[in-house]
Amino acid sequence: MRKIREVLRLHEAEHLSSRAVGIAVGLPRTTVRHYLDRAHAADLSWPLPDGLDDRELEERLFGRAAPPPVIVRRPVPDWAEVHRELHRKGVTLALLWSEYRERCPDGFGYSWFAERYRAYAGRVDVVMRGEHRAGEKLFLDFAGDTIPIVDPNTGEIARAQLFVAVLGASNYTYAQAVPSQALPHWTSAHVAAFEFFGGVPAILAPTTCARP
Repeated sequence: MRKIREVLRLHEAEHLSSRAVGIAVGLPRTTVRHYLDRAHAADLSWPLPDGLDDRELEERLFGRAAPPPVIVRRPVPDWAEVHRELHRKGVTLALLWSEYRERCPDGFGYSWFAERYRAYAGRVDVVMRGEHRAGEKLFLDFAGDTIPIVDPNTGEIARAQLFVAVLGASNYTYAQAVPSQALPHWTSAHVAAFEFFGGVPAILAPTTCARP
């Protein structure tokens, strides 16, 4: 229908010949002439009546209504499943999107996927904001991942634990690799953190327990 409208416009408004119109819209001259004859028989000229949609135009020209537009329904990801998978170690949004596209080659692109997931996560994740006074609280924990330490003489690889201390108000952070989560290393890391910050906060807020 778009080409038929363009044929009528070029012929009626721009006064182009059937051959010139055919060249402009990429149609044979005989097809252009056929469309113009149909329009003349249906008493249609340019501009077309306001509100005349493609279905009505085809019915006026050819005596049949154009089929309704095909709606392509792309598969929508299970956002609850995506949300759960993102809590697994090593899983990223880009990885989940690539798996989604493998299952659904006609699925949505990454930007749509990421935007819709963030909108979903914003509805399900309720975050309580805390107020912290400067120097009042120090949050302490061991990071989940260990760090490989290579002995330069033997080549032996040991897995070190990463101790992290963060001031609540400023997010000023101290990190230190220690041999284990045993109590002596947990304690010595505290001492090193206090020396780094230049003082001791009023409250220590450990979020894990040292292993004996």
